[in-house]
Amino acid sequence: MLSALGAAICFGTASVFQAIAARAAADPAAGSGVDAALLLRAVRQWRYLLGLALDGAGFVLQIIALRHLPIYAVSAALAASLAVTAVVASRLMGVRLSRTEWTAVGVVCAGLFMLGLAAGPEGTRPGSTALRLGLLLTAVLILLAGAAAGRLPDGPRALVLGLGAGAGFGVVEVAVRLIDEISWAALGNPALYALLLGGGAGFLLLTSALARGSVTAATAGMVLGETVGPALIGVLWLGDTTRPGLSWLAVLGFAVAVAGALSLARFGDPGPAPGREANPETGP
Repeated sequence: MLSALGAAICFGTASVFQAIAARAAADPAAGSGVDAALLLRAVRQWRYLLGLALDGAGFVLQIIALRHLPIYAVSAALAASLAVTAVVASRLMGVRLSRTEWTAVGVVCAGLFMLGLAAGPEGTRPGSTALRLGLLLTAVLILLAGAAAGRLPDGPRALVLGLGAGAGFGVVEVAVRLIDEISWAALGNPALYALLLGGGAGFLLLTSALARGSVTAATAGMVLGETVGPALIGVLWLGDTTRPGLSWLAVLGFAVAVAGALSLARFGDPGPAPGREANPETGP
């Protein structure tokens, strides 16, 4: 659980730097579609590189957590990265949290505490070949659907791209559980390619979503995409369970943590605080 919370801290802090860099790197002439070159422009900025480094550290911690906890517990912990983003934004960017928003941070923590009490060990089912192939197909469909969603109007575009990004990251969560070990034998495992494609699609779609439109909608979609589906797969197909008699507490904790995170979705957007101007080169 400490690894899952550490991953949330890394991801939540990274989102602040990445959103600033993505907006600064956005090309107005590129239109509203998914801009694959946006990643190449963004990585020229130190903020995006720092965000990637934090994402890398968070991914390692996420793998450790997924090897010991049910997917639903890790998913909820990762959703709590929005609470981390809110706190980081309030400290480093001068963004003020209202009493309601601080309460939402507390709600997220309460939900994670309940999950920590109720979560049992990870499931022991290996996962079928059909599940591995289905996961790879899902990753391909996410990338294709994201490319089509990039042509939507700005309103629904950010939400759909964020949902696709979250689904891509959800594919990564499930794929980690379906890879027994990193070896030459893993090259024949479809889950490995699902992990790579799902992670790549998630980064591309999220960066495109952050560049234009409502970042609040994008981050809310991402939270939904990376929590609900993977949690259900873990319970139904991989054997994730709770401690005896505490299933109700796990369900309640999951719902509370995700709801609290969704209420903080606007802190995926590191825009200028009220009354301040943002310099595209230096940020707020």
